[in-house]
Amino acid sequence: MNQLPKQGNRTGLYWLLFGGSLVVVFLLGLLVASITERRAEAIFAYSPKVELADFEPRNEVWGQNFPWQYESYRKTQEGDFRTPHGGNAMRDMLEEAPELVVMWAGYAFSKDYNQGRGHSYAVLDTRNTLRTGGPLAPDKGMPSTCWTCKSPDVPRMMNQMGVKEFYNTTWAALGHEHTNSIGCADCHDPKTMNLTITRPALVEAYQAMGKDITKATHQEMRSLVCAQCHVEYYFDRKRPGAEGAFYLTFPWKKGMSPEEMLAYYDEIGFSDWTHPLSKAPMLKAQHPDYEVYTTGIHAERGVSCADCHMPYVSQGGLKYSNHHVTSPLKYVSQACQTCHRESETTLMKNVYDRQNKVAELRHKAEKLLVHAHVEAKAAWEAGATEGEMKEILYDIRAGQWFWDHVAASHGGSFHAPVESARVMGKAIDYAQSARVKLARLLATKGVTNEIPYPDISTKAKAQAFIGLDMDKLREEKKVFQEQILPEWDKKAAERQSAMPLVNR
Repeated sequence: MNQLPKQGNRTGLYWLLFGGSLVVVFLLGLLVASITERRAEAIFAYSPKVELADFEPRNEVWGQNFPWQYESYRKTQEGDFRTPHGGNAMRDMLEEAPELVVMWAGYAFSKDYNQGRGHSYAVLDTRNTLRTGGPLAPDKGMPSTCWTCKSPDVPRMMNQMGVKEFYNTTWAALGHEHTNSIGCADCHDPKTMNLTITRPALVEAYQAMGKDITKATHQEMRSLVCAQCHVEYYFDRKRPGAEGAFYLTFPWKKGMSPEEMLAYYDEIGFSDWTHPLSKAPMLKAQHPDYEVYTTGIHAERGVSCADCHMPYVSQGGLKYSNHHVTSPLKYVSQACQTCHRESETTLMKNVYDRQNKVAELRHKAEKLLVHAHVEAKAAWEAGATEGEMKEILYDIRAGQWFWDHVAASHGGSFHAPVESARVMGKAIDYAQSARVKLARLLATKGVTNEIPYPDISTKAKAQAFIGLDMDKLREEKKVFQEQILPEWDKKAAERQSAMPLVNR
């Protein structure tokens, strides 16, 4: 027969169960307290402090309602992260690649081209770049369209003036109106916080393609709010109903590939400028980041811009999108390793390998295009006719367009390395074609010696070669900074101090 357990053993077992129950109850209490505390944090965090007015451009006002997001946004002021091909540090791209000066001769980018820094610097850098010149009168200089992607004051001014009227004035005339750098109101509805499109050019580009942007999903919107600005564009001065205005337009009517955009430009006979050396009708790709991204594996898998450049973070009871919009390599664990299980070292090596290979092709294309411009100049000097130069000039135009489609795309060699290599290959092909045709043409003019490659080993030498008076340009900018900018800041401060702020 089985024996009953002794009384002492049973008592010990009861005490053990009682002690275990106390531990479980204590842990459950801690869990409940933690959940309650985090819920309270979340309620506090999303409790609005101020009423956001329509077209409220001040990021610090939005920050009162969303302090965590705003504090992460303020990190875009940092300039301490540098990678071999990007980062947020100030970099002089003309110094790193002086060939660009010759390729952009006759165009403002030959004067000054620095890598874009964080969103916080959008207004400051636009004011200070030599590309915007030093206009001392409000009716001089660049068109106001150049403000379009730099400030949340833009939707406010478009609403106040009208879109066509906004595009039809000057950059200097509206300088005092644009004080706040890229931020909250560019992407969010102030009433609902939903992602929203605030720039008409993207809506109009969708319409031109026969698409309805209002049908976009939330995940698509997490890229489309970026596509308002990170795209190729041009100023359409013949737009029906807005003739003469510098109307911001995306060349997407035929599609978003570089071939389709080039065909569109060819069809309407558009060029950004005529190159003073080769006399080719040139195109300047701006920053077709979205177009290139759509051809990559991440876009194919449904990964949005925000997934990598604004990864989710947790703080207490909060989960929010990190608004330190920067290279994902700054936050590999949050931006990359949520999907990829490789080590940080391996992931960064994968990025750099792809970028280095595309960069090798890019530098090859740059050398060839400089040769083509210089040799075309020699052909004109040797007596070439417009008929003889027509195909050659188109090859130069197309070659530099394909080069620029990749070179001007921020992160494109990682977003879509296969497509970037393909397009850069076309740039090399067109540049080589131009040079072969030039060699044959020059031979018919009695020029059989190789055309010397200029000494453009530094930015200064390249700018001297194309005839830029940099001292004069810098002096004009200095006068502008000392005389005009203080007036802009004074007017802006007066305007913003009068803007209403309703506490809740």
